[in-house]
Amino acid sequence: MNDPTGKYSITMPRDIAEAARARSGPSGLSAYVASAVARQIERDNLNELIQVAEAAHGPITDEEIQALRDQLHQARQQQTQGGANAA
Repeated sequence: MNDPTGKYSITMPRDIAEAARARSGPSGLSAYVASAVARQIERDNLNELIQVAEAAHGPITDEEIQALRDQLHQARQQQTQGGANAA
């Protein structure tokens, strides 16, 4: 996010703004909000990709999702165990 910046005025609920300000730390509220918006754009882009893929190949089943989650969990465990064994 080293692109040129612009100044914008946004409106949000006060409790959300105060919670964001409290969590923003030394980088400040603007950086915190910019990161949150960037993450939302990534999610929106992923959702668009999923819609395109499902239109072409059909929806993914809950079983397929669980199988992929299981594979990810196993890979993370192997990485953690590999890192511990290397130390």
